[in-house]
Amino acid sequence: MRYLTKLLLIACCACFQSVTAQEYFSQPPAQLITSFGFRMYSGGVVTLRAKLNDFPDSLNFILDTGSGGISLDSSTVARLKIPSVASDRTIRGIAGVKKVRFANNNTLHFPGLTVDSLNFHINDYEILTSVYGEHIDGIIGYSFLSRYIVKLDYDTNRISVFSPGTIRYPKGGFMIRPNLATIPVTTNRIKEERKINTRFFFDIGAGLSLLLTEDFIADSSLYSKKKKFWTTQAEGLGGKAFMKITTTKEFRVGPYKFRKVPTFIFEDEFNVTSYPYLGGLIGNDLLRRFNVIFNYERREIYLTPNKHFREPFDYAYTGLGFYFIDGQVTVTDIMPGSPAEKAGFKVGDVIIAVDNNMSRNIQAYRSMLQQTGAKLKFLVVRQADGDLEELIMKVGSILKKKK
Repeated sequence: MRYLTKLLLIACCACFQSVTAQEYFSQPPAQLITSFGFRMYSGGVVTLRAKLNDFPDSLNFILDTGSGGISLDSSTVARLKIPSVASDRTIRGIAGVKKVRFANNNTLHFPGLTVDSLNFHINDYEILTSVYGEHIDGIIGYSFLSRYIVKLDYDTNRISVFSPGTIRYPKGGFMIRPNLATIPVTTNRIKEERKINTRFFFDIGAGLSLLLTEDFIADSSLYSKKKKFWTTQAEGLGGKAFMKITTTKEFRVGPYKFRKVPTFIFEDEFNVTSYPYLGGLIGNDLLRRFNVIFNYERREIYLTPNKHFREPFDYAYTGLGFYFIDGQVTVTDIMPGSPAEKAGFKVGDVIIAVDNNMSRNIQAYRSMLQQTGAKLKFLVVRQADGDLEELIMKVGSILKKKK
């Protein structure tokens, strides 16, 4: 009995010494600076309104963890006559690599928050403006996110900004500790023919669920030779990039499993993912299913499942590419063998109405095209002769086998 008592006493002393050895100076508690609303475009892309310098009108920015800095659209820079300087720095995206100019030492004003000393690189976001039907004035990334603790609440569509410091995370979530230089990189498990653990960009600025590279697919033998793929396209830096789309049996974010995840596959011609370092990226059509807290200073991302967690993914397939160009919703691409081709669409068609909706709201039209199996009536004006035509298209699904 004495022997057991002695062992317990030694254990207690060891514990006491261990605890006292972990004494450290902690940061003050993080303080809420401001909270304001945000909007979401199709695919879950988050947009914020802010004023630049002393200009009276607010501008429209995409919030993007996939941006290693902060940027302004070239047309916005020209319209506001913002001074800029040339640089030797380049930016890289899925559709190109280019040198950029910089507009240095500028200030953004959000509701209840002023962020100064911002060096914006300048890029052409005309393609994003045509995709979303509203002018995109810039992209907010690491230069903002690295200064604060930022919470995105997709239940209420509000962003909250806190000062750096200690913060108590809510119960019921999961902590991710990403590799972080300027863009968060997480390790995730993907499962199709086999299970693979690999790294991905954590990219809330991407309006899709999952994007993989052709190299990763080829080297991993993730998919069987019988796997079905559909031809489509996506938008990125430099313009459009043609891709394939399919589904992946399972994808894990921490302990959370998602099944039949829509997956884009692209040829990483400009080595955006530095393969084999990365296999691709996770986009916000998946990540918006969590309320998320970004704490870049401590290299922490905290996820809590929200009301969107069990929402079905978008499996619709039309093969119809259209953009908002010069005030009109214009057809620009039609994939061979797609529902759009079978319906009789032609490049240059101007869409006047979809199921009697004549709003020309491209976001509303994209939402309508996400209804798999729906038969939609389009009223279009032909580019060649200006004739009005009615077209009927049945929305396909990437879950169904090709005929």
